Amino acid sequence: MKKIIPFLLCCFAISTALAQDFSKFKKENFIQGNDTLKYRILYPENFDANKKYPVVFFLHGRGESGNDNEKQLTHGAKMFLTDDFRKNFPAVVVFPQCAEESYWANVEIDIVNTKRFFTFVKDGKPTKSMSLLLKLTDQLVKKPFADQNKTYVGGLSMGGMGTFEILRRLPKTFAAAFAICGGHHIANAKKYQHVPLWIFHGGLDDVVSPQFSFGIYRELKKMGHEPKFNVYLKANHNSWDSAFAEPELLPWLFSNHK
Repeated sequence: MKKIIPFLLCCFAISTALAQDFSKFKKENFIQGNDTLKYRILYPENFDANKKYPVVFFLHGRGESGNDNEKQLTHGAKMFLTDDFRKNFPAVVVFPQCAEESYWANVEIDIVNTKRFFTFVKDGKPTKSMSLLLKLTDQLVKKPFADQNKTYVGGLSMGGMGTFEILRRLPKTFAAAFAICGGHHIANAKKYQHVPLWIFHGGLDDVVSPQFSFGIYRELKKMGHEPKFNVYLKANHNSWDSAFAEPELLPWLFSNHK
């Protein structure tokens, strides 16, 4: 029992420290009429509203949808809380949360025997959550503290799909982007062909086929704009773990500007 108590105290201390870290992401609500997009925003240390900072939008996966304004920090948030990031890449980081009844991208999903099949839609109006995100993006990048030449977006799974989706709707807004285990209609690739892009996917992904990412890569390559492309041969759907561990991901992202 004496050995268990210190162990439990240690676990409590770690979980408390993690909660304190996530608390650095301030809770906000973006309200448009009767609709609300919840989001968390992380400001740089020693934030000075009179200075210009890069702005990064991160789009979560389907499992983190909801309205608690917390679950969207499950994957990726830690990457922006490290001492290295805070010191070397002072930036404003935004984690919006997609509503349960909505989706980031225009995609039709059919489930057969628990297997999900995705059909990406070329045209059409944005979903409710994407529509709100487009307006929030427009508002934030016009803030005095936002460096409009250094706006970025990235995401995983549904958020990877959403990354391609927001790029095609706001191709002139972003200086660079990264998409992890996502997908998109290849006919839309031409709309963001000039945006520097890093694509990631797990070779064994049985949730979102790596063929979707490869299709975008191949289409952009045909147009003479070859993006960076990593396929983790032994990774399944959680290829974001490998992507987040790439030492050059954030340095590459912030090296791009319009």
